[in-house]
Amino acid sequence: MPGTLIIITAPSGAGKTTLVRGLLERDSQIQLSVSYTTREPRAGEAHGCDYHFVDIAEFRELRDRGEFLEWAEVHGNYYATSKVWLKEQIAAGRDILLEIDWQGAQQVRKAFPDAVGVFVLPPSLEELEARLRGRGTDSDDVIARRLLGARGEMRHIGEFDYVILNNELRCAVDDLVAVVRASRLRYPNQHLRHLHYFDFLEQD
Repeated sequence: MPGTLIIITAPSGAGKTTLVRGLLERDSQIQLSVSYTTREPRAGEAHGCDYHFVDIAEFRELRDRGEFLEWAEVHGNYYATSKVWLKEQIAAGRDILLEIDWQGAQQVRKAFPDAVGVFVLPPSLEELEARLRGRGTDSDDVIARRLLGARGEMRHIGEFDYVILNNELRCAVDDLVAVVRASRLRYPNQHLRHLHYFDFLEQD
């Protein structure tokens, strides 16, 4: 009875992390996949909870051993998803939420073609820039690179199943919760999870 894999992607600053936090508070049945990264932790982030923070040498060692399902370099930092852990969780029937960039999403969907893809959009590029500057953590050069990258990322929006416009946070969280619940109601999922309800389909 496999679980459901939800992939959520967004440009940096679109509010993806806040949306994910809202989803996890409202849906206890879904678990967040903890990615590996070589970037420095932001304020309030914890190792093993938000990310597995590793240095470049350790990251490359894990990658070369085949530990990652996918990996990518984003804004000068490396990110990756644990292959073994993710497959074990899905096979055990757990619903997993994976925060990832569009490149990683392409790689993951090759291994999990039934994964549900969600793309989060900011209200505008002007609002995206305001949010990035509001963090107070990035230089002007980094913000400029992120804005340029955001335009490229958003060109891949057609590769995803659902699009959420993060204009008003409460509504955006409602939308994400609705997507997750709807994904569980797809026929293959319902059939596998509730076989006894579908016995009549096998009868003449």
